[in-house]
Amino acid sequence: MILGLVTAVAASACYGTGSVLQALGTRRSARQEAAAGAVTEHGGPSLSSTAKAAVTWEFILGTVLDFVGFGLGALAARLLPLFLSQTIISANLVITAVLSVRLLGLRLRQLEWLSIGVLCSALVLLAVAAGPEGGHHADRSFHWWLLIGSVVLIAGGALIVRRLGTGGAIVAGLLSGLGFGALGIGVRILDGIEPFSLGALLADPALYAILVGGIGGMYLHTIALQIGSVNGATAALVVGETVVPGAVGVLWLGDSSRAGLGWLAAAGFVLAVASAVGVAYFGDEGGALQAAEEERKSPAGSAN
Repeated sequence: MILGLVTAVAASACYGTGSVLQALGTRRSARQEAAAGAVTEHGGPSLSSTAKAAVTWEFILGTVLDFVGFGLGALAARLLPLFLSQTIISANLVITAVLSVRLLGLRLRQLEWLSIGVLCSALVLLAVAAGPEGGHHADRSFHWWLLIGSVVLIAGGALIVRRLGTGGAIVAGLLSGLGFGALGIGVRILDGIEPFSLGALLADPALYAILVGGIGGMYLHTIALQIGSVNGATAALVVGETVVPGAVGVLWLGDSSRAGLGWLAAAGFVLAVASAVGVAYFGDEGGALQAAEEERKSPAGSAN
């Protein structure tokens, strides 16, 4: 349990720092591409814009941290109940919020800080209430449904987000979180790990669900960072990667709370999701207001 908690916290730190570094790179790229007219008919970033954002040094460094966080998060998913490991990892929202103030110059409002404080309290409740993790086995059909669902989610989500344009930041963040949630579920049920068997590993559809969810989730998160508030996009991601894996762990994989503390685990889970939604809502609204204010103060905005 202790090792699982430590690895989940470390993964959260990597993901939170990585998100802010990626936001630095994507925003710089988005400004350059918007000035060059490289946007879709709906006002969102073009494919070339997203690709160019991915090769900035800030984004690359952030991606390296994401890969480190992925390894640590995968270990945590094997050691802890999914509702606990995914929620702790999702606390990267706190790190993202603090670093965004320092590195991106964002100003967080009182309601955002309040939501973040509630999230931290919810994590404490979950840690106290969590019992031992359930099993790692699921029916083969479940592995296939996870893969099919991941493909439909990422492919359909990418089309929807591009249709929404500049208004799709929260949707992109939510869908990226669902992709990362599929990744967490896949890691939990992956065959060929204990004992190790390369043949069983490569034959498991869950392995490919992990790849689709991870790569697709990163792509959608990049779009969310390009067109919306880093805190709002990350908070939406938190909801997606917490709710579904937590429910799957409890309903199908045998995750449970300590005896008599089910109510505390449920309360912590609901508070964590509600506070993340609060940060997503207030953060997106605040980010839009701040962006408008900066545009008015810019020379181009003054000329208009």
